[in-house]
Amino acid sequence: MDENGDVDHPCVTIPEQAIQSGNWGSGSKPICRKDVVAEAKLQLLLAGPMILVSLFVSGLEIVTLMFVGHLGVLALAGASLGYSFMSATGILVIMGMASALDTMCGQSYGAKEYRLVGIHMQRSVVVHLLTCAVLSGLWANTAAILKAAGQHPEIANAAGVYAMCLIPSVYGYAVLLSLVKFLQTQSIVFPMILISAFTFAFHICLCWVMVYRTSLGSRGAAMAMSISVWLAVLIHSLYVKFSPSCKKTWPGISIEALKSIKFHLRIAIPSALMVCLELWTFEIIVLLAGLLPNPNLETSVLSITCNTSTIFFLVSYGFGAAISTRVSNELGAGNPRAVRLAVFVVLGIYIVVGLMSSLVLVATWRVIGYAYTNDREVVAALAIMMLILSASNFLDGIQCILSGIVRGCGKQKMGAFCNLAAYYLVGLPSAVILAFVLHTGAKGLWLGMLIAVFVQTLCLLVATMLTDLQKEVPGSSG
Repeated sequence: MDENGDVDHPCVTIPEQAIQSGNWGSGSKPICRKDVVAEAKLQLLLAGPMILVSLFVSGLEIVTLMFVGHLGVLALAGASLGYSFMSATGILVIMGMASALDTMCGQSYGAKEYRLVGIHMQRSVVVHLLTCAVLSGLWANTAAILKAAGQHPEIANAAGVYAMCLIPSVYGYAVLLSLVKFLQTQSIVFPMILISAFTFAFHICLCWVMVYRTSLGSRGAAMAMSISVWLAVLIHSLYVKFSPSCKKTWPGISIEALKSIKFHLRIAIPSALMVCLELWTFEIIVLLAGLLPNPNLETSVLSITCNTSTIFFLVSYGFGAAISTRVSNELGAGNPRAVRLAVFVVLGIYIVVGLMSSLVLVATWRVIGYAYTNDREVVAALAIMMLILSASNFLDGIQCILSGIVRGCGKQKMGAFCNLAAYYLVGLPSAVILAFVLHTGAKGLWLGMLIAVFVQTLCLLVATMLTDLQKEVPGSSG
């Protein structure tokens, strides 16, 4: 970091003609071990904290459902269904739209247009809150929608009550995710660990009080979730306003955030589609499991597999967040050669990490089911699923990194088309054929997702290799 507080990125100094020729070895300064080590350290310092932040944020949902689970089967079923509905129609949409800041804030920060970083973030908050206002009518009718979809009326009513109490939390996420992206794209990640850890600890205590020391029951758990999310918003906002680290990028609340919303949506909508088209499929296959001959077993196995997959996905997400930051920062700074170095380094790191995590699944495939249940039939079915998951987990990590590169380059529309083709033209049809025609059950559904991830990874890899980084530099004439 220089005397003005700017972050000195370990970029590779190579003449312009070498950049255009695309020859890694040409130029006055070839890539050396020092460059690789510096880049690896930087990415680990970004990825590690983002993994922890993701774990703590995801932990809010897990803790909430754990407390609700002790209230009875109906309460847990209603809360799980209500949260799934709110997640699919709200949180995932906001999460996807927020990833537009990977491009806008990241490239503006790299170009040292610091004021724009704060303006982009504020505009994102405005767009997210407007989106929530539009979707609120949908959330208010959760029970009716679930009943129309064939859900049990009693469970649908419980889900509707839970969802109503969760609505404030989605508005909180609309602000929180923008603040997180604002800090992430500036590589300000360690304060977010402290804030998210404090919020997580506070949430555990608040859930205990709201669930066991009041008569609110599952409604109290949902209210606790909303309070905790808004607490995180408050602390992040105070940090942004008063921290010297954000002095250059926080211009104060500006009317300028209300301008160029159309431009923002041109990136935010494809970003949302890119995320939702992928993650919605996992909700769909859980619903499909309920149509199999032994729905209780198949749904349980698939739900546990999805939960286990999510834990490993958080590791991949950390590396995806790191590479999106590095790519957008360096493109904004006009350093496409540094982007190439960052891409090769993160892929090298993840291959090692991904293989290790997959080996953990392979080594524990016979016993990992006992962490969830003592039912031997479920454990036996899970054993086979863990072997399939070990392969899909590795591929999913690669695609997560490639998706981060896509976001850093601002090519979310291309990413959305890749996900549409991989999951809806190939993955889901394959899952249906394997599960229902070839009678492979939940294994077939997850194999369909494995095929989808393979196609998605291949599409994103080809698109990444064909990308002319020199043309991706903002303001470049190509």
